[in-house]
Amino acid sequence: MKPFKYIRANTKKEAIEVSHATSAYLGGGTNLIDLMKKNIYQPDSLVDVKEALPNKICISDNGLVIGAATKNTEIATHPLVLERAALLSQAILKGASPQIRNMATAAGNILQRTRCPYFYDTNLPCNKRNPGTGCGAKDGHHRTAAIIGYSPQCIAVHPSDFCVALTALDAKVNFTLANGQKETVNLSDFQKLPGNSPEKDHHLPENAIITSLFIPENNFNSYSSYLKLRDRDEYAFALISVAAALEMDGKRIKQARIASGGVAHKPWRWFSAEQFLKNKEALTHNFEKAAELAIAETSPLTDNQFKQPMLKAAIIHSLETALNN
Repeated sequence: MKPFKYIRANTKKEAIEVSHATSAYLGGGTNLIDLMKKNIYQPDSLVDVKEALPNKICISDNGLVIGAATKNTEIATHPLVLERAALLSQAILKGASPQIRNMATAAGNILQRTRCPYFYDTNLPCNKRNPGTGCGAKDGHHRTAAIIGYSPQCIAVHPSDFCVALTALDAKVNFTLANGQKETVNLSDFQKLPGNSPEKDHHLPENAIITSLFIPENNFNSYSSYLKLRDRDEYAFALISVAAALEMDGKRIKQARIASGGVAHKPWRWFSAEQFLKNKEALTHNFEKAAELAIAETSPLTDNQFKQPMLKAAIIHSLETALNN
């Protein structure tokens, strides 16, 4: 690991002032330290922001606000989250291990980088790690790779379970720019697809700092489900995951939300499936049709074609589970 300078910031203003192009903000460090140890990311300095950023969960503007430094374990067990966004709790508890959840922060979770093996092996070509070297996974081992939203430059997937649930709930990201200006962006717009610049995972400007996440008020909490399909039951990233939430009016679906992980460079919303379910009865054949609409949008690669039937089954199961939750 390259030697680095450690700086503890006590305020958001101080954190922004001491940061620069070759520094990194340090929250829980559960992904950052891995990247540094593997020589994938080598910052000159780490700016510890645990004391500088909010770590509380509260209600504001009729929505749920989660401070950037809030630990994942606290989010998963907080009464307000269970009352207003239980889908988040379900997703977090399916991810990582208790030790990592005790350290990982809300902001760090949405900024974490892919776990593609070609990204982590510095002996292999990877446009995300080293732009212009090629995508080794495309012609190599790509069983876990994307089936939608990828490009010739990168077929990696986003690793977060938390972000899949946030995407389903129309979450927003609040951040402060280097000049002090505050901005808010939908999470679905904040995280990006690879295109021709796969080295960029998101649209956070340089030296800007995330301050909180916002989940608008919704009526999905009574009927929600998070399903994660993976190679082993614990401490594994999703082959396919589905966050499903329904707003019901009797037996009829007033609104639906369906998002997936393990399928793209960022969590993916299945808008055509959601639109189909609107005002439909909550019946299995309607869930099957919605799932078919979703998989029709995908374009799997040679080694991950199994993800199509897996995705279909996962969407159907998640919707049925949400209905009976």
